[in-house]
Amino acid sequence: MLYFSNGSDRGSLTTAQVKEAVTGAIEQAGQGRKLVIVPPDITRIHSRAGAITEMIWDYFGDRVTDVLPALGTHKPITTEEIRTMFGKVPVALFREHNWRNDIVTLGEVPGQFVETVSEGRVNYSWPVQVNKLLNENTNKLIVSIGQVVPHEVIGMANHNKNIFIGCGGPEAINKSHFLGAVYGMERIMGKATSPVREVLNLGETTFAGHLNILYILTVIGNDPNGNLAVKGLYIGDDPECFNNACELSGKVNFTQVSEPLKKVVVYLHPSEFRSTWLGNKAIYRTRMAMADDGELFVIGPAVESFGEDKVIDTLIRKYGYRTSGEILTLTRENKDLIENLSVAAHLIHGSPENRFNVTYSPGKLSRQEIESVGFRYAPLEETLSRYNPDELIDGINILPGGEEIYYISNPALGLWASKERSI
Repeated sequence: MLYFSNGSDRGSLTTAQVKEAVTGAIEQAGQGRKLVIVPPDITRIHSRAGAITEMIWDYFGDRVTDVLPALGTHKPITTEEIRTMFGKVPVALFREHNWRNDIVTLGEVPGQFVETVSEGRVNYSWPVQVNKLLNENTNKLIVSIGQVVPHEVIGMANHNKNIFIGCGGPEAINKSHFLGAVYGMERIMGKATSPVREVLNLGETTFAGHLNILYILTVIGNDPNGNLAVKGLYIGDDPECFNNACELSGKVNFTQVSEPLKKVVVYLHPSEFRSTWLGNKAIYRTRMAMADDGELFVIGPAVESFGEDKVIDTLIRKYGYRTSGEILTLTRENKDLIENLSVAAHLIHGSPENRFNVTYSPGKLSRQEIESVGFRYAPLEETLSRYNPDELIDGINILPGGEEIYYISNPALGLWASKERSI
């Protein structure tokens, strides 16, 4: 059922409108039940999920029993991050999603179906896995909150991805990411339907009908003053709210450039990006706009690692960001990649495929570390003095010396492509 659907690429919703819609939908769908809230972590701070979570807690009080951030493979959220993103919501309500251990498998999507939607690229089954907390609280209303925006693994982020990947287990995460990678992220990004989405949809309808999930989806974009605003809000328990959000996101979060870009500078804000696992959105979201032999500069003051956990970090350091063909060969030949297919997928996603060049300027990784995984390196201070984020505007900039660059202040907020590679 669709409880609320409102959005426009020209207007935006006020805080009061969002609160009224959210609380009204929960009242109607929840029918007095207790609530488990599933928002993203701080790496999706611009989703407005933190503010919406605080609205729900402020309105429903003790009916909120748990807040389970959909971490996926990310590091656990800290108390400081909770305060920054979720305001006054009590820290005691927050639960950590331990993606390697705290999961239960509800069923399996058959390998034949996965083979069909992948056009024969893979033929494994896909397990429907969720954090055990969700499966143990089927009498409660699970309120899943997040932003719909173009995404490299699934096409458009959120909806049931928040539950079955964000709160999923190792096998579900590994296989879903690899499926998207081998199918081809440039065939997926910006599209509501993809092989990964089809697998998740079948898994949800077949094996997770006992979970009472209400999806609250935002579309975020700039208002006339250049400030981020809620351009759309969609609330429901079926795919309709997701499809409506995707339609608006395609208008709000997609930028088509007239010609392939020869030089792009992307800034990774310290509050969101601390690893290349996260920061390579700078590559994913711009690759369809990059000119052949173009230059992509990634400025990451807080980037301190490659992976978000030790296992993933070690594998990225071991294999590096090679071409898709090289990674697929290595995956067939090496057990550690076979057992960590999400890493193999990430290495494919992060590769410029020898088509354009990537230069990283991290705050806490050395030249040797950056170059060892296949990127170029430039010292952070040197790059900041050349491309000062405080002096740049999103889009085309002509610098004092005549250098022309295309600047992106946050790669997580959209997708960029030239006409030749447009969605």
